[in-house]
Amino acid sequence: MRRRTLAFSLVLTLLFVASNAFSQIREVRRVLIVNDLNTLSSPGFALTNQAIVAGLQKSPYQIELYSENLETTLFPDEAWQRDLREWLLRKYVDRKPDVIIAVGRASVQFVVESQEKSFPGIPVIFCGSTEVALKQLKADSHVTGVWAVAQPEKTLEAALRLQPGTKHVVVVGGVGAFDRDAETVVRESLRNYESKFDFTYLTELDMPTLLGRLKQLPSDTIVFHTSMMEDAAGTHFIDASQSVPMIADASNAPVFVMDDVDLRDGTVGGNLLSWAATGQVAAGNAVRILNGEKPQDIPIVKSANIPMFDWRALRHWGMKETALPPDSIVLNRQPTFWDLYRQYMLLGIFVLLAQSTAILGLLWQRRQRRKTEADLRRSEEKFAKSFRHSPLAISLTTTKDDHYIEVNETFEQLTGWTRAEVTGQGPREIKLWVDCKERIDFVKQLLEKGNVQDLEVRICRKDGQIRTMLGSSELIDFGGERCGLSVFTDITERKQAEEALAGVSRRLIEAQEQERTRIARELHDDINQRVAMLAVELSQLQQSTPDSALEIRKRIDGLQRHLSEISVDVQAISHRLHSSKLEFLGLVVACKSFCREVAERNKVTVDFTAEDVPPDLAQDISLCLFRILQESLNNAIKHSGVRHFEVRLRGIANEVGLTVRDCGVGFDAETAVRSQGIGLISMRERASLVKGTVLITSKPMGGTEISVRVPMASKSAREMTIGVA
Repeated sequence: MRRRTLAFSLVLTLLFVASNAFSQIREVRRVLIVNDLNTLSSPGFALTNQAIVAGLQKSPYQIELYSENLETTLFPDEAWQRDLREWLLRKYVDRKPDVIIAVGRASVQFVVESQEKSFPGIPVIFCGSTEVALKQLKADSHVTGVWAVAQPEKTLEAALRLQPGTKHVVVVGGVGAFDRDAETVVRESLRNYESKFDFTYLTELDMPTLLGRLKQLPSDTIVFHTSMMEDAAGTHFIDASQSVPMIADASNAPVFVMDDVDLRDGTVGGNLLSWAATGQVAAGNAVRILNGEKPQDIPIVKSANIPMFDWRALRHWGMKETALPPDSIVLNRQPTFWDLYRQYMLLGIFVLLAQSTAILGLLWQRRQRRKTEADLRRSEEKFAKSFRHSPLAISLTTTKDDHYIEVNETFEQLTGWTRAEVTGQGPREIKLWVDCKERIDFVKQLLEKGNVQDLEVRICRKDGQIRTMLGSSELIDFGGERCGLSVFTDITERKQAEEALAGVSRRLIEAQEQERTRIARELHDDINQRVAMLAVELSQLQQSTPDSALEIRKRIDGLQRHLSEISVDVQAISHRLHSSKLEFLGLVVACKSFCREVAERNKVTVDFTAEDVPPDLAQDISLCLFRILQESLNNAIKHSGVRHFEVRLRGIANEVGLTVRDCGVGFDAETAVRSQGIGLISMRERASLVKGTVLITSKPMGGTEISVRVPMASKSAREMTIGVA
């Protein structure tokens, strides 16, 4: 029995160990990487593949990795490429990958074109190719990836900042398929710069000839290297490790490159495409697909470019690092003597300074204490005298409970409260401010902003008299406590004078309007009627004159014509003085009629438009806008020198706006405002009486625009306000 128990336990242990071993074996997933170039002949493709392999390690699966190379540069023959691709398709007939990663334009083209027949339904991730190359293919929904977005124009802009005197741009490249693709991208990106600089493309030369040409470049030249994996003689090169060093060494001008693997000894750098970053994105997409995501749900992204430069090349060509684009990365910066021994030097300097400072500090402190005590006494005396006898009312209050700490003599005179009465009390307790809520808002604003400017308040003196004060306040530290230092002056008389002046202006304009109305009625009802009757009588006289008196008839006919013209002019004067259409038909009709009459009388064109203007505007607002239109349009016709004018009247939110515009000779608006011409004064005064504003925009030979904005109020609302007042 004991033996059976031991045997059973042994079996359970073996089963447990076996199950753990099997649980540690991960499921297998196949990933096929197809490259344009062999990683040995292309450092860029090598970096991309390394990043892909590293990224695939994050997958929860056991990755069975396959890698194939099309060798489009070393074996560009179409027949050979066709045989190679057919062989690759046969190779994977019975071993379908779970994901295919295509690196390079040719690889993307091969995989996408073969997808429907040989790799149906297999997700494809592309990288190392441009957006244009992919758009030329008919890819299905199983494709995603990352575009390689080279930005030669940004590299050229950086080069021009580093070498501002550049006149010549030399583009260097080879004749291989990959070289041609890079050259096409550069040509397309730099096309807009060809009219500004002398461009030369050295892309059809063998390597010795190219190096000879580069040695003879003028000093105001920059070299832009694209890719050179094959020269015109058919010689193949590894671009980053062979072509780039030879070109940089031979060039008599700074060499800028397109990607990070070409940033080697001798090249300056540029806005570089990162091969490793491209591979990381592709690997991340592959892991997501292996985890169950669909390719169509993974957005296609663009590769990130990095402004990267070599410090040694910058020094060699005398280029300033401060001229580099923002966020640039500078490699191979050589440490200076200070960088190497900074800690030791700082420590030694610190020790010496500490000892010297300690000695000098003791001596200086003793002398300074005596001087400070004397200066402090003088400052306190001077401040106390200035504070007490200042012509402005000054007060110091706490922000904690808003109580007075100190006030000066002017404060006592203006408020009627003595220093002893207000110290320890607050403005709200002695009811100094007429509006207590205004005082609360003032303290809140002072605490938030630290200062309050141009504050106008009404105070109640101790004797009950109401005064108007203007001043400002600032938050200061007084004895370790936050306090408000306020300075005020009495502007009561000035406010009264302004109000009186405003009343005089209103009464003057009202009297002017009444006089205009009286004259207009007399012209229209009396003189105009009399002239009309005279014209009728002359007409009757003309008809009754016999034919023998032909000369008399001609003279009577002329008199009749002149009287008709006088009648028209008198009627126009009447309308200008007082518009009955404005009174009975409203602002829009009156303005439109006035613009038409002015245009006909002066043989000009006036475009009038009106939008959203309420029909029940208050009479004073309508009259104000109509008079400003008369003044501004007549001035424009008289002084602008043009024959076309625009008038726009429209309602905006709670306002009515009037705009009069011309494209004439214009004038200096600031000078006109300072000169205080009667026309501008009249317009501004009229607008101010209805709480409106007038904005004049003009400059010599730039036309003139007069804009008026008046708060909107209907007749009923306006009459109600006046009645309550």
